[in-house]
Formats: sequence, structure tokens, C-alpha cells
Amino acid sequence: MTHNIDLNADMGEGFGPWTMGDDAALLDIVSSANIACGFHAGDPDVMAQTMQRAVAKGVGIGAHPGFADLKGFGRRKLPLPHEEIANAVAYQLGAAQAMAKRAGGQVRHLKLHGALSNMACVDHALARACYQAALDVDPDIIIMVLAATAMEEVTRELGCNWAGEIFADRAYNDDATLVDRSLPGAVLHDAEAAAPRVLEMLEAGAIIAENGTLIPCQIDTICLHGDTPGAVALARGLRDHLTKAGVTIAQF
Repeated sequence: MTHNIDLNADMGEGFGPWTMGDDAALLDIVSSANIACGFHAGDPDVMAQTMQRAVAKGVGIGAHPGFADLKGFGRRKLPLPHEEIANAVAYQLGAAQAMAKRAGGQVRHLKLHGALSNMACVDHALARACYQAALDVDPDIIIMVLAATAMEEVTRELGCNWAGEIFADRAYNDDATLVDRSLPGAVLHDAEAAAPRVLEMLEAGAIIAENGTLIPCQIDTICLHGDTPGAVALARGLRDHLTKAGVTIAQF
């Protein structure tokens, strides 16, 4: 099949002496990197190192804002006012822009992290608050959204640049949301399972839910998680499988 697709991974998620994921290896595989901005993970030094590597590899830089919850890795839902969340998104994007500029690159896209992302998938008002905050900082930024969710609806309403994302290593519910990580089968760990499924979705132009439901959507980018066991092997296996099938890996 002839298809251009972007591969993205969350990275820069270490903090001080604590490392998370093999960013250097992932940067040889992906075409876009979502880099933590210091709230759920990351710090100025980790951001600088990750962005310098991304620039050297020609990988697109994205800001990856989340809740200010280091201990919970941004995966705990915090019931905060939308204005407070919007300010936090703008603040993190600003930090990412400064570090990217210093590394000789620029922030091309923004993708919400963890619990904030899960909440914005089903809450239009929250998604709008987050995305409008980002667009106030950079009207041309590309918003990376979970395809076929409230996020996509909001970016269409805002008329901004956006890219539709599917997950290579996560199972889907039939409303295009992700199966909760606590449930069995929610996270896929090997390329043998993930790669054919991703190719099937690209060919169908749709998300394929766990129960077989097809959810037609625009697919611009595929997410790989860098913090799951065997992530690098899965990412490499997926890239190999897609390129052998005639898919070109390129930035959206």
C-alpha cells in the first residue's frame, strides 16, 4: 500500500537521575517526539538533551504537557478548573519552545499527556480550553489529537492545524477511547500482535476496537509508548513491518 505515516513517541520523561525509556534508541525509529515539559516528568536538563538529540536526528519536536503530578506520572485525574489547566498548558508549551529554540529546533506540535489527555478525549470544554491556550501561544501549532474523539471535534471547530493519532500498543473501546490500563489486554507488548493490527487500521482508514467495531477516521500518526517493557523492540518491529508493506515513515 502507498501511504505516508508519522510515528511518534512520548519521551524526555526522566527526571534528574531517574531515567524512563530509551529515548536515544527511539529517536532512530520515530519521526516525531512528544517531549515532557517538567510537570508530569522531565526537567530542563532532560528536555535539553532530548531536544538536541531530536534536532540531530531530524525528528519533529512536540510539547507534551500534563498535570503537575510527578509522583503519579501525570496519570491521575486532577479535578482542576479549566482556566488553571489552560494556564498550565500555555506555561509548559512556552518552556518547550524556549528549550527547542536553544537546541536549534522548534516546537511543531502539541499533544496532551496521560490523564489530561484521557479527560480531554471525552470533555469538549476541557479540550477547547487546552487547545485554545496552546493556539494563543502559537496559532500555527499542530494539535495532535486522539482520532475520532472530542479532541478531534474541537480542533475541527477551532479550524486549527491538527493531526489524527492512533495507538500501536493500546486496545480501543468502541467509542474510540483507550481501554483502561488496569484491564487485561489494554497494552500490547510485542510487534507480532501490534504491527498487523496497525496496518489493518491504515488500510481500513479506521480504528479497530477490541470488539471489532470499525471507527472511520483520519490517521496521520501512530503512537508508540517509550515507557512500556520492550518498547524499542516493538517500535522497530512496527516500523519494519510498515516499510515492508510499502508505507513511508515521514513527519505529518
